[in-house]
Amino acid sequence: MSEAISVHHGDFGRAALYQLTKPIVTHAHREGHLIFYIDGGVGQVCVGPDRLDLDTKHAVAVSPWESHNFELLDPDNPCLCLVLYIKPMWFVETGQSADCGMSFGSPKIQLTPELQRWAARLTALLMEEEDSDQFDSHLYEAASLCYEQSWCGAQDRSMTALARTKFSDYRVRRSLKLMRENYADEVEIDWLAREAGLSRPHFFKLFKKQMGITPNLYLNTLRTEQAIEDLMTSGKSVTEISYDLGFSSQASFTRFFTSNVGIPPSDYRRVANVA
Repeated sequence: MSEAISVHHGDFGRAALYQLTKPIVTHAHREGHLIFYIDGGVGQVCVGPDRLDLDTKHAVAVSPWESHNFELLDPDNPCLCLVLYIKPMWFVETGQSADCGMSFGSPKIQLTPELQRWAARLTALLMEEEDSDQFDSHLYEAASLCYEQSWCGAQDRSMTALARTKFSDYRVRRSLKLMRENYADEVEIDWLAREAGLSRPHFFKLFKKQMGITPNLYLNTLRTEQAIEDLMTSGKSVTEISYDLGFSSQASFTRFFTSNVGIPPSDYRRVANVA
C-alpha cells in the first residue's frame, strides 16, 4: 500500500516524501509541480502527451493546471519520490522575477549532480520531520535550477501559450466561478454549459483550450485542495470531510483522495506538519 513518509506545508506550498506502490490517476494542481526519484522502483509520469521516465537520471516538471499521472513500472518494487507543489506567486516573489512563475518550458528535467544534491538535502530535512529555516531556501534553489533547465533553448520564457490565453474568455471565467461555489455538489457539465450560453461540446472544447484540462479535472482539483485544507486545519473526522465534499461515503472519498494524491487521507493527516 502506498504511504506518506513525510509531508511539510509552508508558505511555498507543500513538499512530501511518498512511497508509491500504486498508480495515480490523471489530475492537476494550481501549483507548479516537481517530482524527483529517490529510491526503489522506477516510474513514469505522463504530462499531457509526453511519457517521461522518473529514475536516477530524470526528474519531471509539471506546470500549473497541466494534466499528469503516475505509473509504477514494477508494482512489486515501490518508488520513493520527493514531490514538491510550489505556489507560483511565492516563486516569483522569492526570486524577485517578472517571469510567469512555475510555467515550465519542458517537463523533462535531467538530474544533474547539483540537482541531485538539492533533492538529497530536501529529502534529509523531510526525514528529520523538524521545521528548518533552510527548507524554503533549499527548495527555491532546486526549483530555480529546474525552471532554468526547462527553458534552455526556448525563445519565449515570459509565459507559455496556455498562460497567455487562460481566463481570457468570460464564459470560462463564469464557469470557474460556478465550480468554485458548487464543487461540493454534483455539478453537471450540461448545467455549466447552459450557464455559459454554450452547447456541451463547444463548452468542453473551449474550457479545455483555455485551462488545459477538462472541467471534471478542475472540479477534482478543487475537491482535493479543500480535502487537504480540512485535513490540515480542522478537527473534522475523515467521515465529516467526505460528506462535506459531497461524497456518499467515507470509502468513496478515501478512494478518490488516494487515487488523486497517492495516499489515503488518514495517512496524509498523520504525517503532515505545517510550518
